[in-house]
Amino acid sequence: MAAAESDREVPSALCTEFLNFSVKDTASKWLQVTDLYKEVYHHLARYVPKIYCLGPNLNPQSEDLLAQMLLQAPLEWYLCGEDPSTGLAKLEQNNQPSQLCGHVFKVGEPTYSCRECAADPTCVLCMQCFLGSVHKEHRYRMTTSGGGGFCDCGDTEAWKKGPYCQKHEPNISDSCQEDPLAHLSTDMIARCYNVFSVVLKYAVDMLTWDKEDELPLGLEPPDRSDTYYCMLFNDEVHTYEQVIYTLQKAVNCTQKEAVSFATTVDRDGRKSVRFGDFAFCELAKSVIVRNTSRQSKPLRVQVMHSSVVAHQCFALKALHWLGHVIGYSDALRRILCQVGLERGPEGENSSLVDTLMLCDSKMWKGARNVYHQLFMSSLLMDLKYKKLFAIQFAKNYRRLQTDFMEDDHERVVSVTSLSVQLFTVPTMARMLITEENLMTTIIRTFVDHLRHRDLQGRFQFERYTAQQAFKFRRVQSLIGDLKYVLISRPTEWSDQLREKFLEGLDTFLELLKCMQGMDPVVRQVGQHIEMEPEWEAAFTLQMKLTHIISMIQEWCATDERVLIEAYKKCLTALTHCHSGFADGEQPITLSMCGHSVDTIRYCVSQEKVSIHLPVSRLLAGLHVLLSKMEVAYRFPEQLPLSELSPPMLIEHPLRCLVLCAQVHTGMWRRNGFSLVNQIYYYHNVKCRVEMFDKDLIMLQAGASMMDPNHFLMIVLSRFELYHIFSSADCRKRYNRENANKDVVQQNNTLTEEMLHLIMMVVGERFEAGIGQVEGCDEIKREILHQLCIRPMAHSELVKALPENENKETGMERVIDCVASFKKPGVTGRGLYELRPECAKQFNLYFHHYSRADQSKAEEAQRKLKRQNGEDTALPPPVLPPFCPLFASLVNILQCDVLLGMLGAVLQWAVEPSAGHWSESMLQRVLHLIGMALLEEQQQLENSSEDNDVYFNFTLKMSRPGEAPSNTASVLALLENLQNAPHLEVHEGMIRWLLKTVAGIKMMRERSASTSTVTTSGSRGQEETACDKDKEERKRKAEMARLRREKVMAQMSEMQRHFINENKELFQQSLEELDASTSTSLEHSPVSSDAALACVGPRRSRPREKRQVVTCILCQEEQEIRADGKAMVLAAFVQRSTVMSKNRTRPPHDPKHYDPLFMHPDLSFGTHTGSCGHIMHSHCWQRYFEAVQAKEQRRQQRLRVHTSYDVGNGEFLCPLCECLSNTVIPLLPRTMGSSSCEQPGLGQWLKTSGQQIKAMHSAHRKLQPVSTVEETVEEECPAPEVFTVDYIPTNPYSSTIKEMLATFGTATYKVGLKVHPNEQDPRIPIMCWSSCAYTIQSIERLLVDEKKPLFGSLPCRQDDCLSSLARFGSACWTAACQPTVQGHFIRLLAALIPDPQVEASPCILDVDMLHLLVSVVLSYGSVHSQDSSGLSVDAVQLHLFHLITVAHMVQILLTSGPEEVTMEQESGEAERGEEEGACRLYNTLRTHVGSSLPEVGSGWHLWRCVKTGILPYLRGAALFFHHLHGVPAPPELHALCPGQWEVLCGYLSLPSNLLQLFHGQQELLEPLLHGWCTHPGIQQTLQGGGVLVSFPRESNSLVDLPDDYSALINQASSFTCPKSGGDKSRAPTLCLVCGSMLCSQSYCCQTELEGEDVGACTAHTFACGAGVGIFLRVRESQVLFLAGKTKGCFYAPPYLDDYGETDQGLRRGNPLHLCHERYRKIQKLWRQHNITEEIGHAQEANQTLVGIDWQHL
Repeated sequence: MAAAESDREVPSALCTEFLNFSVKDTASKWLQVTDLYKEVYHHLARYVPKIYCLGPNLNPQSEDLLAQMLLQAPLEWYLCGEDPSTGLAKLEQNNQPSQLCGHVFKVGEPTYSCRECAADPTCVLCMQCFLGSVHKEHRYRMTTSGGGGFCDCGDTEAWKKGPYCQKHEPNISDSCQEDPLAHLSTDMIARCYNVFSVVLKYAVDMLTWDKEDELPLGLEPPDRSDTYYCMLFNDEVHTYEQVIYTLQKAVNCTQKEAVSFATTVDRDGRKSVRFGDFAFCELAKSVIVRNTSRQSKPLRVQVMHSSVVAHQCFALKALHWLGHVIGYSDALRRILCQVGLERGPEGENSSLVDTLMLCDSKMWKGARNVYHQLFMSSLLMDLKYKKLFAIQFAKNYRRLQTDFMEDDHERVVSVTSLSVQLFTVPTMARMLITEENLMTTIIRTFVDHLRHRDLQGRFQFERYTAQQAFKFRRVQSLIGDLKYVLISRPTEWSDQLREKFLEGLDTFLELLKCMQGMDPVVRQVGQHIEMEPEWEAAFTLQMKLTHIISMIQEWCATDERVLIEAYKKCLTALTHCHSGFADGEQPITLSMCGHSVDTIRYCVSQEKVSIHLPVSRLLAGLHVLLSKMEVAYRFPEQLPLSELSPPMLIEHPLRCLVLCAQVHTGMWRRNGFSLVNQIYYYHNVKCRVEMFDKDLIMLQAGASMMDPNHFLMIVLSRFELYHIFSSADCRKRYNRENANKDVVQQNNTLTEEMLHLIMMVVGERFEAGIGQVEGCDEIKREILHQLCIRPMAHSELVKALPENENKETGMERVIDCVASFKKPGVTGRGLYELRPECAKQFNLYFHHYSRADQSKAEEAQRKLKRQNGEDTALPPPVLPPFCPLFASLVNILQCDVLLGMLGAVLQWAVEPSAGHWSESMLQRVLHLIGMALLEEQQQLENSSEDNDVYFNFTLKMSRPGEAPSNTASVLALLENLQNAPHLEVHEGMIRWLLKTVAGIKMMRERSASTSTVTTSGSRGQEETACDKDKEERKRKAEMARLRREKVMAQMSEMQRHFINENKELFQQSLEELDASTSTSLEHSPVSSDAALACVGPRRSRPREKRQVVTCILCQEEQEIRADGKAMVLAAFVQRSTVMSKNRTRPPHDPKHYDPLFMHPDLSFGTHTGSCGHIMHSHCWQRYFEAVQAKEQRRQQRLRVHTSYDVGNGEFLCPLCECLSNTVIPLLPRTMGSSSCEQPGLGQWLKTSGQQIKAMHSAHRKLQPVSTVEETVEEECPAPEVFTVDYIPTNPYSSTIKEMLATFGTATYKVGLKVHPNEQDPRIPIMCWSSCAYTIQSIERLLVDEKKPLFGSLPCRQDDCLSSLARFGSACWTAACQPTVQGHFIRLLAALIPDPQVEASPCILDVDMLHLLVSVVLSYGSVHSQDSSGLSVDAVQLHLFHLITVAHMVQILLTSGPEEVTMEQESGEAERGEEEGACRLYNTLRTHVGSSLPEVGSGWHLWRCVKTGILPYLRGAALFFHHLHGVPAPPELHALCPGQWEVLCGYLSLPSNLLQLFHGQQELLEPLLHGWCTHPGIQQTLQGGGVLVSFPRESNSLVDLPDDYSALINQASSFTCPKSGGDKSRAPTLCLVCGSMLCSQSYCCQTELEGEDVGACTAHTFACGAGVGIFLRVRESQVLFLAGKTKGCFYAPPYLDDYGETDQGLRRGNPLHLCHERYRKIQKLWRQHNITEEIGHAQEANQTLVGIDWQHL
């Protein structure tokens, strides 16, 4: 209580001080004093604790107001020396606005980067600048900001062109950069300087203050109270749940309060959770610490004195204020920068800015954010001080990063994240490299933090603890900074930059040396490896460094001196790594084919081998640059090329490639998955550029400096195949007998891999510097080979291509020359297809194909050739020539060792046995021979003189072996193989090779005179061969055809035989077939000439036919009969608001709501759908019981949701797995008695009046006595033929009765959201209502899709409607008869006034189709007691006519004033209708009075009636058609003119509907009067209720903007409605009503039926009766929700230019609305198929089931 009183006193004390306080006096006092610092501190010490932190709940509004008056205002006065409102305005006026935009991004705001003009991907524009810039016409990229960066508009270094938008375009006048301080007086400058230094010093002191109970000197409060806060701080270790649970225990608050505390702590970094004296807060602290220290380190909690907290609150306010004030003028900004960076008394690094930075990790999140914002708006916006700040940042870099490693906050809230603002500015990055040696600093800091090394000094990531892994993740941000520094290459080099860059390179090589050979592996033999070794860390490091390595090579490429020095340094580093090269590995000599070479003995399969060789790979990259930049040819004397030892260079890369080959053969399978994964990433597109590709280049570099024979022998030795190919009789095949099958298989695969490697070494020439190609040729070739596999979407291609550091693949520049684009349809995505002319460049052994890719590509290309009628051989493509440095590589193709190997494989193929060779080995050999022949052909074609050609493969391949063995020549072997029967597949290739050999021989022999003759001769031979080939194929095809025909004839003979034997079986089905075809044509009315009518005495009676259906569960057939076994349809009943015209109506109270009348706004309906599959009721019951039992078993095992909720009666249809929750019984058609008694309207009104009175009195007798009124009216004699107490016999069998109850109860339960109760009188009403609502929704669908009324519905909907209508007419038999009669009486009373029914609704509050369906279906209960022979049909017709008139009245009452349109000239027939409409309207006006406007035009009125009543008539036609089964006239099966007349005829209505009224005017006039005088009419017409006008427009989903960024922008400005202006993290748009919601967050959870649910789930119940369609704006994802437990994600309707969606906005291509896809979603919604869609999605993807949808 005491606390409360003191609370109350404080403001009053403040008020008196506040009244006595004069801002101006205070400021003028300050102007006089000498020590402003002391004075201001004194003022703050006095007032701050009186304004802030006075109680447990902070009150920001009053605090801000008082702080502004008492604290900020005097500072502003002092600053301006006059009233701030004028002073600051003057400053603003004189200010030259900055050309930098500097807009700081909020979380989730759209940012745009131009792929063509941005200097790097971090250069972004805000939406306003982007829309006003040139880049919106370019290829731009759109992403959402994580918050914290700012817009780079106006920064000339950030953009290659178009740096300014229209708004920030600089004026020509202020081009001379003058000092902004020139505008200010010296006085003003001095005052600013003083104020800023005091305020900034105060803020820095308070934010970096670490004592909890005392204040800095000069701020001690005059009177000190004993009030403390228990302050909880944020960390990134504990989860929301842990914090909430702990708080509930510690400060006994509710769940809601704990959630709010946790949210604030997460957002601001700290929050006080308890206020009081010291002991009280200390207690809470100890509980929190105890509760959270079990699993991990405890939550950080401090007990702080309230005055400390108060000053810290104001310190944040002061920083905000500084940021606000400097916005008025650039001069003030500059003064603040000066104050911040001024050195303090302690010398180096003692300025206020340094102090803040170095204390960054000690501050809480909120404080960090505020001062980072201030840095951004001051230091980073002033170019002079940005440079000075960058230097300080670089000086402190190491300390800042070390603090960051220890801190556990995200990088976003660390000061180190400012590096992106500083290091990405090219001039600044270079300045920092030269002046502060930044590159070296970053790398050194990085290496220092990775301390785990092995004995050789290499990194060791074995068994990382969680703490080390966390640190390792942190350290990676340093690589990001290095990337920023290197991202733009220098155009000119100074000596100093060279020196510092090379120094940086030295440290970088030290880092790579630590990686060279890390994570070595040894082959497991005997048993499987026990523990998978850690491999991911090393690869993460490699991936992160990939771009750095590439960028360092690019830097080297821009300067020859740097390149030469870098090459030398790298070579030295590599030699150092290899210094232990030859020890312990004994030397051996290999000899083969007359050549011999010295090497060492080394087996990859027995020794250690590592996949990490970054030093070798960097050298390989630099070696290529020597060739590309032509340095190797111009300054050979400066390069150590002569000292290189090629065998040393190739040794490790070769081991690595052999390792891959051996893993392919399965020799390493006992080493587990870690090795398989390493090999995968080694080849993967993310790593291969600096791994696999560079190893290959290193082999090429080594081989180009060696004798090719020596190179190949070393390769054979490392592949462990030397013994096979070197033995003298290797062609005879090595030791056939004793070879183990596995070993043979392994050797085969190794041979294949080795041949492939040789192909790659000779054939991969598409890197500029190796082959004579352009930069874009390489990427063209990549795309071409990807598209040879299959046509691909843009995103797939991008994924398959390596990205550079700017996230670009360079694909757009070249894609159009190799591919053409094919646009997508409503599903799927756009595809690129290879241009046919590019197919000839296809290389089957492309080095980036995986095994799977290769076989797919081979199949696709052969298929393509077959389709084009070409030969299916896939010869190697023609290659570009090598650069001089690599030119000697071609000699590999003609060296003796290779020819020996080729000959051996061909020899094995000639005499195949035992499987010591494989077809793919042969295929590779043929490919190599092809490569060699093409090489020779190229050289011959390009040579001017014959003596140029040094490459003579044809000569060598036709030379037989040496004397002792006399082996056949390669050419001879090929000719032998040409017709080998076991090599049919390779026939085409061998033919192509022999033809090429012939061609080359002719080129060599040719002389000018004979050339033409011989070529034509050879072509002749070739053609005859080709013709023979074609003949052969034709013959085979003909034989196949004959064989097929023979088989078909046999089959049809057997069929005929079977039918003859089982005649009687087939007779029956043929008759049925006959019957069904005739009915399906629907031309079987009783008399063909009479028009079809579906209602009334003239109703057509279709021929009776047995209806036989098959149960999908037991496959038995069953006739549908009233007394037979029940057959049921699986059905799904759901609440719906799809047609609602009023979403604001609150949901009904289910216990007391009376659903008898449906309001025309259709705010809630019950829709029934079905998949159309039929079962026996007992089969279904058995099936459902099994599902229930299974579910109970599952619950005991594990609580997994299924896609259906058994507790709610849901199940999946056994056949199509469609979600269902009940079944509808199938009933036979009701036979209307064709009785003679067909009274007119008047007579019927009289009869029915008597019947109703009789029923009233009968019902009264049934009630308990107490409720009967004393004044008993005189008994009304019932008509003698109407027996009130007659109980009709129930025509239905027990199973059908049971099913009637089942479906009725289900509809009632779902529609009203209540527990099932079979006795409830509302059951039949809900069933009728569902029937009407379903008909209405189907009618709307047909209109929206422009389909005819009949004949276009799928049969599942047809069956569903028939069952619903027939069920409706039978459901009174399952309910209590007097109840249903009571419903009929009340329904009829809405049309024919009945004194005994009170509270009948007004005619404007009744939906007429619902009324029609309910009245017609409930009439059965009355008719059953009528023995007068009264025709049901006549009654139905009268009811129908009556309701139609009522509907016309409804339409006219709500028609609204006429629009001014041209009156059409109407024909004779129309005129009568118009007059009738006028007459009826005027009659209404006499009854209703002035509420109806005067309408003169009959044409307008008739048009209103005709269009307004059409949906009702179409609905009625559907209803009666399905109820009576009368076929529809053919005109209604198509959309042809004249529909109106046909429809009216079908419904037994005159086509001039007004005749209904005028023909019976004297009878209808009193009814009309009754309707119009109902009090509700006036009220509604004068705006009291919801007025619905007819026809009701179909509802659509909301209109979406065409450009997606408009949506993102809208969402980024959306704040969470509950947490005080906080940005929402997952803004989500409801597509049904357009509301924006704050999804997936604790702040917006609400309670729904006793459960906490997220904003979207809560919204679905208000807006969509439990079904919702949302667009998650930040993820570009559509979300479907149904109920609390069901949901799925759906493809969004936004596509990029390549026809693809971008879920999660990962690619960032501009997105535009695709109207077809949006219509598809809308159609799902209108068809009520959302829940079904979710069900299918969840069945297909089990992960969806586990998501907590209710929290979204």
